[in-house]
Amino acid sequence: MFINGKFTDGKSTESIPVINPATEEMLDEVPRGTKADAHAAVAAASASFLDWKRAPANERAAALHQVAAKIRAHHDEIVELLTKEEGKPIPENDEEVWWVEETFDYYAELARHETGRVIPPGDPDQFNFVRKEPYGVVACIVPWNFPLLLLAWKMAPALAAGNTVVIKPSELTSLSTLKIVEVACGHLPPGVVNVVTGYGPEVGEPLVEHPDVPVIAFTGSLDIGKRIASLAGPMMKKLHLELGGKDPMVIAPDIDLNVAVSAAAYAALLNAGQVCTSTERVYVHESIFGQFSEKLVDFVSKLRLGNGLEEGTDIGPMIRNKFREKVELQVAEAVNAGAKILTGGKRPANMTRGFFLEPSVITGVDHSMRLMREETFGPVIPLMPYKDFDEAIHLVNDCQYGLGASLMTHDAKLVKQYFEQVKAGTIWINDPLTDNFAGPFGGMKMSGLGRELGQEGIDEYYEVKHVHWDIEGKLKEFWYPY
Repeated sequence: MFINGKFTDGKSTESIPVINPATEEMLDEVPRGTKADAHAAVAAASASFLDWKRAPANERAAALHQVAAKIRAHHDEIVELLTKEEGKPIPENDEEVWWVEETFDYYAELARHETGRVIPPGDPDQFNFVRKEPYGVVACIVPWNFPLLLLAWKMAPALAAGNTVVIKPSELTSLSTLKIVEVACGHLPPGVVNVVTGYGPEVGEPLVEHPDVPVIAFTGSLDIGKRIASLAGPMMKKLHLELGGKDPMVIAPDIDLNVAVSAAAYAALLNAGQVCTSTERVYVHESIFGQFSEKLVDFVSKLRLGNGLEEGTDIGPMIRNKFREKVELQVAEAVNAGAKILTGGKRPANMTRGFFLEPSVITGVDHSMRLMREETFGPVIPLMPYKDFDEAIHLVNDCQYGLGASLMTHDAKLVKQYFEQVKAGTIWINDPLTDNFAGPFGGMKMSGLGRELGQEGIDEYYEVKHVHWDIEGKLKEFWYPY
């Protein structure tokens, strides 16, 4: 763990093995943190907060630029470790680490931009302004599927705004987080960045319940998000929750089928489908449904499963067997209810080690099936035909989640109808799962609260204060006595 500027085993007497999901071999061990470790990290972050808050924005900006530069200097090393620990192929992790570097640079500059605004006064003798101030200690609770990217999206704006952080990485992927801190955060004042490894109930919940942690930034499952909300709500904490999705893609009849097939496969199978914005429901116009299905099956069946470190691998393993079993169960239930697997859906017979699952294309699905209602988080592409665009919109919105939604068309009228009527935080037209540093990311409905990236991303880590200053300080006619 990393507490108050030092690496430590803390109070822990136990460790957690970190497994390579492609080989099932143990990479290393990390301490199994305790409530006492969490509290020690909060104490360090609290002690350093006032000095970090008071540091000029230019100093904080320079420090974050230095974080980015140090990560770049160790880029390939971090990519390799991330691939071993999390499983994504090298090209996907290369992009993730690039995003981490650029995110720190982006928020370094945004930190200089503003800390409030002057507003018109109600009287010529008065001065009114708005201050944006950091909260204090931010608990960053990070998932395993994009452990560095989703850390940077929280850590960079929180630090840029003048907060300090305590990071609780997933117990499955703690090594890459510790590596980032080791190589890139040594120049930061002790206590500004802290990392406590361990399990959610033993480390995460003590952070959520700690009275000196006013902000909880979490990415993960809806169930855990509800648990965090139940613990933090009575203390009126600021909650920043990204809770997953069941993202749809609509294929309109005018789109080039080859483009649509490639887009759907990428959006559904990136990181073996273990992405909160994975396309998990594909709705295809009935006039092209047969052609699209055939082309997609041909495309998906040629993708190469393998160790992410091996050149030419398209799809790596799932993170653990229990997640693979969840996907298999959803698929089996759908098949029992009448769905048909057109390709894949099995554990590859030639790969006896690693948590691999063949990517599958499935038809004959409907919204009565869990496969079309609940988050799958695996390499599955369910296809369903629609008759007209109004029906497509209805099917898209018939879901408790609202994280992202994609549309493949060149028809401007359909595009306008889609982004106006679909209830989702991000709408992608012809370019699914592409983010923009300046574009806010987050969900609607049960997909969570708050936004990451953009101006909105840093505003999540400020609380706002209005200052009303009467410079003359004269007696007022409306004061007592009436």
